[in-house]
Amino acid sequence: MKNTKLIALVEGAIIAAIAVALSFIPLNTANAAFDLSLGLIPLGVYALRRGLVPGLAVGFVWGLLLIMLGKAYILTIPQVLLEYPLAFAFGGFGGIFSGTLKRGFASGKTGAIVRTVVFAAIASAVARWFFHFWAGVVFWGSYAPEGMSPYVYSFIANGASAAANAVMLAVVLSILVAKARTLFVPKTLS
Repeated sequence: MKNTKLIALVEGAIIAAIAVALSFIPLNTANAAFDLSLGLIPLGVYALRRGLVPGLAVGFVWGLLLIMLGKAYILTIPQVLLEYPLAFAFGGFGGIFSGTLKRGFASGKTGAIVRTVVFAAIASAVARWFFHFWAGVVFWGSYAPEGMSPYVYSFIANGASAAANAVMLAVVLSILVAKARTLFVPKTLS
């Protein structure tokens, strides 16, 4: 049992490192608030492989590493904690579908398997968006165009990123689950 936990921890450390490395790939857009987060891909695989709590933990570490490496936009301590460790942790929220995915593998129903990873991708993107939305309202709302509500501004700015990340993650996880199913199943469970 201890060996299984050690393997999960090592996998988690590797996933956090890969997510951070992917954060350094420049994906510049005209809107600084728009963020296509490639690190969600390995985090999504890990969360579906290991479950909700490990997924949240690795996302949390990813967020902390971004702060330590100077990749965080820092206005205040509460803002940076909300937008990095908390928001990134909830990028692993798709792990809530880990058991459903494993049952789908056992049943062999491809449609159910693909639906599960799509739901996991959407859940991860929306859960992470929730924290960015509130940070946008509270901390970045002053950047809203004159006359625009900070709620609308944050919803649009952060919502576009969430939608793009959900689509990207759903597509990539669907391809991976079809072509490399073993990525989603720990050796101890296969």
